Amino acid sequence: MKVDVLLGLQWGDEGKGKVVDVLTPGYDVVARFQGGPNAGHTLEFEGQKYVLRSIPSGIFQGDKINIIGNGVVLDPALFKAEAESLEASGHNLKERLHISKKAHLIMPTHRLLDAAYEAAKGDAKVGTTGKGIGPTYTDKVSRNGLRVGDILHDFEGRYQAAKQRHLRILDGLHYPYDLTQLEKSWFEGIEYLKQFSLVDSEHELNRLLDSGKTVLCEGAQGTMLDVDFGSYPFVTSSSTVCAGACTGLGIAPNRIGEVYGIFKAYCTRVGAGPFPTELFDDTGDRICTLGHEFGSVTGRKRRCGWIDLVALRYAIMIDGVTKLIMMKSDVLDTFSTIKACVAYRVGDREIDYYPYDINDGIEPVYVELPGWETEMTGMHTEDEFPEEFNAYLSFLEEQLGVPICIVSLGPDRGQTIERYIG
Repeated sequence: MKVDVLLGLQWGDEGKGKVVDVLTPGYDVVARFQGGPNAGHTLEFEGQKYVLRSIPSGIFQGDKINIIGNGVVLDPALFKAEAESLEASGHNLKERLHISKKAHLIMPTHRLLDAAYEAAKGDAKVGTTGKGIGPTYTDKVSRNGLRVGDILHDFEGRYQAAKQRHLRILDGLHYPYDLTQLEKSWFEGIEYLKQFSLVDSEHELNRLLDSGKTVLCEGAQGTMLDVDFGSYPFVTSSSTVCAGACTGLGIAPNRIGEVYGIFKAYCTRVGAGPFPTELFDDTGDRICTLGHEFGSVTGRKRRCGWIDLVALRYAIMIDGVTKLIMMKSDVLDTFSTIKACVAYRVGDREIDYYPYDINDGIEPVYVELPGWETEMTGMHTEDEFPEEFNAYLSFLEEQLGVPICIVSLGPDRGQTIERYIG
């Protein structure tokens, strides 16, 4: 069997959680392959709203296996709070959630280091969520990391060695800290973690595939935040692209089947970093208000702008996207004119590709299309789409070269229209 991969194509916050939840009935397994609790996937159904940070978004479908893969970094304290909240609402996680022994642990000192490094950068700060993600991945790459499987083998000694190394760095940065409460909740999280099925996830996933099970791989953040191919250095610390599913789960490249790419009908970004189509006017504020564009984990206001087709084409190329999913189409329901960036102007040149340096001197080249000025949130079939919206879809498919198979018209699970998945 092949695995299908679901990715964000912009700067994160595209709506991946909702789509995973919608697609999960067609799969036996949902596996998260990278990122940490800095990524919040929001799901709404049956009048309830849930925000998942580390747990795969297929957890609400009762008969599915959910796997946190080796590419994920896990904070035991935050995981405990998230899992207990879900269990309190009636979802039995311990029977259906498996955690890779090779996933790295976010330590309390990683969170302190994250804050200390950002403070030391001053005006050049990246705008991290402060959850310790970057320092944890740094320790992983430098071969100093602490993994989930270590809690079963000489854990106290390994923890203390890593902690002391971090404290020496913090002292060198003259960063004040108090570990008392952080460590207390962290060790409570470690004990809670032991109640779950800790597995060699690469073996489990490949056995499931060999036995004919279907697997959906869930990414976090977005392609434009990838550590290699995103708008560096304003990126996350992991591989958010399709190739990350292979390294983050132990799946061979020839196992990849469909690649679903998710994007908003416009663009948003949280934190610092280049954003060519960002709007600083009433239109940007209007999109923010209508789209409720505030981070599900941090609560930070998102920067908003028109859709960037140059960046989208780049992401589609990097990820090998086979099917597109457009989110938040309804946010643009009241606009008389819709703009789409089809190229960049750099000095006296016009380019249609994503360049090495996108930080300065880039102006978007826009095409204007008529808006549909029709409320679509209550629509149930593609036949109800207004003519102007169909024209917008056709324009995007022509520009991007990939079919848009799903359109989302609101946050609820039911506000989703499948066009042609085939």
